[in-house]
Amino acid sequence: MQVYPGDTPPVLNQSHSLASDGYTDHQLTTGMHTGTHIDGPWHMVDNNCHISDLPMNNFMGKACVIDISHEKEFNNIQHIREKAKDCTIVLFHTGYGQLFGTGKYMTGYPLIGNEIAEEMVALGIKLVGIDTVSPDIAPYQAHKTLLGKGVLIAENLANLHLLLDIPAFQVIALPMKIAADSALARIIALVET
Repeated sequence: MQVYPGDTPPVLNQSHSLASDGYTDHQLTTGMHTGTHIDGPWHMVDNNCHISDLPMNNFMGKACVIDISHEKEFNNIQHIREKAKDCTIVLFHTGYGQLFGTGKYMTGYPLIGNEIAEEMVALGIKLVGIDTVSPDIAPYQAHKTLLGKGVLIAENLANLHLLLDIPAFQVIALPMKIAADSALARIIALVET
C-alpha cells in the first residue's frame, strides 16, 4: 500500500492463531490517510469535528465522473456546472489510479484548482473523490476550501476508468466509524444494468 510521504507505513500483524489460541485475530496500525480514505473537515480546518460525527447522508449520493486525465490543473468551471448539476458526489478520473503502487503515483498528478473547489461548494457537492494521493499540493487551498465548507474529500480511489462512460450512478463511501479527523473507507459505485 502506498503511503503519503512522511506518514508511517501501515502494519498488519496476526496477533492470535486458531492453532495456538483457539481463535484468529489481527492487529492493524495505520494512519487515517493511507490507502482509500475520506478526509473530514478537521483534517485541515480547526473545528474539532470527528468524521464519526458527520451524518451518514454525507457519504452517499448520486455521482458522476469527470475525466481530467489530460490536464495539469483542472479549472474548467463550465464543465463542472454541466457535468455535476444533478449530482452530490463528484469523482475525478486522472488516470493515476492505474499507477498505484509505483513511484510515479506520488508525483505529477493532475490538480484541482481552487476555483473548481469553490464551484463545487456553490453547487452543493458533499463529497469529492479522486484517484490520486491528493487533489492539490501545498498550500492545499482546494482542501481548505472544500473541507472549510463541509465538503468531504475521498483520496486514492480505484477503477474510476470503469465509470467514464456511465452518466450517473450512486456512490456509497463509508468511512470507519472512528473519532478521528479522517478515516479509512470502502467506497463503491452502484451502477444500474
